[in-house]
Amino acid sequence: MADGKWRRAGATLVRVIAVWAVSTLTMLALAGILPDFRLQSDDGDTSTRTAFTAAWGAGAFGLLSALVWPLLVRALLVVPALVLGALVFFLNGSLLLIALRLIPDGRGDAAPETAVVVAAVMSAVASATSTAFAVRDDEAYRRRLSRLAYRRRRGRPADQGGPGREGPPGTVFIQLDGVGHDALVAAAAAGLMPTVAGWLADSSGHRLTPWRTDWSSQTGASQLAILHGSNHDVPAFRWYEKETRTVMVSSRPASALEMQRRAIERTRDGGLLTVDGASRGNLFSGGAGQLALVLSMAARRGKGSRSRAGYFAYFSDPANATRTALSFVAEVVREICQSTRARARKVTPRIKRGGLYPFIRAFATVVERDVVVAAVLGDMFAGRTAVYADLVAYDEVAHHSGPHSRDAEKVLARLDRSLALIAKIADRTPRAYRIVLLSDHGQSPGETFAGKYGLTLKDLVRAGSGLPVPRRAQRTRSASEARDAVRIALHRPVGAAEDEHAAKLSDPIVLASGNLGLISFPDIQGRASREQLDRRHPALLSTLANHPGVGFLLVRSEEHGSVVLGPDGAEVPIAELADEEGPLAVFGAGAADAVRRTDTFPHVADIMVNSMYDPGTGTVHAFEEQIGSHGGLGGEQSRPFLLWPRGLTDPLDIMAAESVGSASAASVPPGGGLVGAEAVHRVLTRWLQESSGPQVPVRAEGFAGAGPVDEPFPPDAPGAGATAARTAQAIEPLPPPDLQGPAPDATGTTA
Repeated sequence: MADGKWRRAGATLVRVIAVWAVSTLTMLALAGILPDFRLQSDDGDTSTRTAFTAAWGAGAFGLLSALVWPLLVRALLVVPALVLGALVFFLNGSLLLIALRLIPDGRGDAAPETAVVVAAVMSAVASATSTAFAVRDDEAYRRRLSRLAYRRRRGRPADQGGPGREGPPGTVFIQLDGVGHDALVAAAAAGLMPTVAGWLADSSGHRLTPWRTDWSSQTGASQLAILHGSNHDVPAFRWYEKETRTVMVSSRPASALEMQRRAIERTRDGGLLTVDGASRGNLFSGGAGQLALVLSMAARRGKGSRSRAGYFAYFSDPANATRTALSFVAEVVREICQSTRARARKVTPRIKRGGLYPFIRAFATVVERDVVVAAVLGDMFAGRTAVYADLVAYDEVAHHSGPHSRDAEKVLARLDRSLALIAKIADRTPRAYRIVLLSDHGQSPGETFAGKYGLTLKDLVRAGSGLPVPRRAQRTRSASEARDAVRIALHRPVGAAEDEHAAKLSDPIVLASGNLGLISFPDIQGRASREQLDRRHPALLSTLANHPGVGFLLVRSEEHGSVVLGPDGAEVPIAELADEEGPLAVFGAGAADAVRRTDTFPHVADIMVNSMYDPGTGTVHAFEEQIGSHGGLGGEQSRPFLLWPRGLTDPLDIMAAESVGSASAASVPPGGGLVGAEAVHRVLTRWLQESSGPQVPVRAEGFAGAGPVDEPFPPDAPGAGATAARTAQAIEPLPPPDLQGPAPDATGTTA
């Protein structure tokens, strides 16, 4: 034991000396290259003296970076995350100037702008050198990366994993936002994602299956159900609630918190991650005790609002901060070059990608990716039982460049490298981990509705209602989780859009969610009927149903109940809908059931509009400014994937066993496949139970006073009582956020 400690101490000392030596050589090289950086007196010094000066300066800079930088970052917790990222260079340069002032006899000096460059280079070189040496030592590598876990769990029982990797394995769920099943398979086959390809090719590796989304094929509905077991009454990414005159938007913290509260209230289940879980980069918490970059928590105040903590934990390492800041700048330049090339080559379809978009893209593809991956690595070294993380990079780029574009393919390649890192680290963690890869939806390509037809859905609705229409079609701002995440990182409020102000109650509210449109009439109490709409706007429904860019409408009829309207006067009562014929035939299996389910939601819009879908090309027309879209029915957007280790039970076997003698048999349709995000939640819950016993209470009637609830662990297991208490606390209904505010513009499509 003592010999081992001395060996580790000796190895650590060797690494410190090696990093110091490399930093010294780097400082000497920079002093010879940069004119405003010197390590000699005015009269000149011998080589030995100059080397000593460089060693002194490198050592002082290293100590300041190790001791002062974390304190500096902690003192700047009130500074917006992206502003902190921009301050990285300035702060690092300031530390270097201080280090140079500590050199005896004033032999070190640099211009402020030169100090920034020197500090950035030295931080990057020191980080690379330290990592290179540590990789050869598993224990040192583990210690280095475990520092990324910004909140370690203390007091873990000995049987929950350790150096011997004993005990039940943990599970890491990685969500590749917006990556459809077909896109993943194509990327693996083309060599863009060698890590995924290796998992699929290995006979003992992973298995892959597609699953089918609900009608609302977007992150708000899918992830809410995956993490909390229910997406009931989530008809789209954004929708209007008449009783409160509120527009709910999935990417707004207040709306996300309310959606989470409703799901918990409906299921009486704290969430997938209730027991020893971590939620990273998600819209919702999943009941996790460890949170970072969780949108719903950004609406809370006090101890529970830790959604931005991951930024500061990550940036507390100056090497991380420097590397990410440089990558951020490189990504901005890359986007500007790619969009310029697309315009020069007249690539179609194409949308505008100027303004702040290059910075939003860089945030999603660099900052958020780096912070989330670092948090996941920290969770693994802390030995947490379940981790769920969302990587949004592909989804953001595919919206603007197209899901099959070269830009999007390059993002997939970079995401694969992140997966490779997580898989590599899993071999060195205190407990074994299983990696489950999944997506919340895919993306369908296609020209925008406005680009194809010269008017927006709002314009079409106003024309059909006999209201004035602008001469020029205006852009419908794109929904973007990354855009709202940036606003949160900048401490900017994520509230009503510019066009969501008070307006005439008689005017329709038109909302877009990819290729799904929602039309509401705020002055009609409850859900408007077809007969009411025909009396008020006789041409509206026929104008919409017969437009070539519209696939079908859903509207309530006083005579026939809800009906689906299609072109050429097609009208089918919802009870008689079929996948094989009628307006939904081109949308494939499951479309009729998806529409019927949404029709039962209390906040379904007065008119639900799904764009056309061309099965030959796989294209749809988004009602937003997106050439890769999701939100409705049609094509790859409704076909995400689930990739899991072979040791876990097949999802279809889980659903088949669950559906015996129950009403949930619809989760496994006759043609096979997994249907609905709620079914995915049940599968993931079962997998967690298979690892460590029943950890997530699927039926939690006991918390409502109906009787006792099974303990997640046997009564004599360490921490069993605390686990039950934590679960009970997690499902306590959250206080509803303040959703009241200015009424939306009744004449315009919201952002």
